[in-house]
Amino acid sequence: MLDESFKNAAILVVDDQEANIDILVGFLETQGYNNIKSTVHPRTVIALVKSFDPDIILLDLLMPHLSGYEILAQLKPMIPANNYLPILVLTADITLEAKQRALALGAKDFLAKPYDLHEVGLHIKNLLFTRYLTQQLENQKIILEEKVRERTAELEQKITELTAGQDVAEG
Repeated sequence: MLDESFKNAAILVVDDQEANIDILVGFLETQGYNNIKSTVHPRTVIALVKSFDPDIILLDLLMPHLSGYEILAQLKPMIPANNYLPILVLTADITLEAKQRALALGAKDFLAKPYDLHEVGLHIKNLLFTRYLTQQLENQKIILEEKVRERTAELEQKITELTAGQDVAEG
């Protein structure tokens, strides 16, 4: 069953085939995930990412109007360097070129259709765990930077006090 810390993970499923979305969403729900949004309209993905703030995106590549590659290219500049947003590509395009292109554009993982749902679930869990660890690391970095600022300010204050004390003693 699903680790409790991941059950509220925001998952965005993007596929132009409603049947594929139904299968994935149904599977995710049976695994305990309860914060899932989906779309069959690739042109809405950027707005959904901004409003929903997903923890992971499951993305098809071969879609009309806007391909998964184009979505990846649009997402790339939106994602800060210190934010690990996993994108799992699920596509029928099994070529090496498709895999390399998707990964070069920012996808973190790639599975070809037809896929095994159990395997998809394991990939999702691993990607979410990596996101969690990355967020924890970023939080620790912020805490340490604040401690360094505080300690630096304390040391500067002590130096000022010592310098002022020396000036009085010498005067």
